[in-house]
Amino acid sequence: MKLAIVTDSTCDLTADQLEALDVRRVHLYVNFKGKAHKDWLDITPKDIIDGVAGGADLPTTSQPSPEDFSVAYKEAVAAGADHILVIVISSAISGTFQSANIAAEDAGAPVTIVDSKQASLGIGNLVRIAAGMRDEGAAIEDIVHTLERTRATMRPSFAVDTLDFLLKGGRVSKASALIGGMLNIKPILTLDDGKIVPAARARGTKKAIAELINRIKAHAEEHPGPLVLDFMHARAPEAAETLKRAVKDAGIKYEDGSVYEIGSVIAAHVGPGTFGFYAHVRP
Repeated sequence: MKLAIVTDSTCDLTADQLEALDVRRVHLYVNFKGKAHKDWLDITPKDIIDGVAGGADLPTTSQPSPEDFSVAYKEAVAAGADHILVIVISSAISGTFQSANIAAEDAGAPVTIVDSKQASLGIGNLVRIAAGMRDEGAAIEDIVHTLERTRATMRPSFAVDTLDFLLKGGRVSKASALIGGMLNIKPILTLDDGKIVPAARARGTKKAIAELINRIKAHAEEHPGPLVLDFMHARAPEAAETLKRAVKDAGIKYEDGSVYEIGSVIAAHVGPGTFGFYAHVRP
């Protein structure tokens, strides 16, 4: 079996990383300044954040069309694939999963679609695991089982620096944003069954980092095994590095520790200064 792997742009792996993994990427869209831009291809988080700071309206985001996935599937089949594995952003926060399924009806090869129930490096890490297992000759059933088992141990937590983007996107009230800004309140967000939910609140960056550290420790206690951590940020690499140092200072043992920038789609909703981690147990 020659297995092709397809993911979407919210995995936040770079184009070079995906090429090295031999994984195709389908782009979500960011609608900004009157145009639809392909995430990570012709728009970056900096473009959005600088544009909004300059007075532009907050962008909206949209899923790839079934046709976008169809192109990726046909390219995979033309390259010799006889099965396609698709790993996409949580179906609870995007219609990408639906588009991938519609396109699968006429793909020219069997298509297995995995709802990551994650975003950003949660998807990216599942992609890396799948690519590694494929290269070792694993059967599709074994790959999917491992992805599902790993997915069950995945947990992100992000501290949001400013409530302005959440306010403009309708995710908090004006009163909450005003009070939160005055008190320097930073919401801590996570994913629960694929949905973005509030997990905690911290007053100031130091307490936000302390809360994130506590959440990593709690994750390690709940899910014994080799802990894998990635650190994420939206135009705030210093904050991510500060969190990484704090994890080390706390004596937490983990693998990987790469620092990634959150892509345009997620950054459009949480805004600049957001930082946090993605944790899972290595399968």
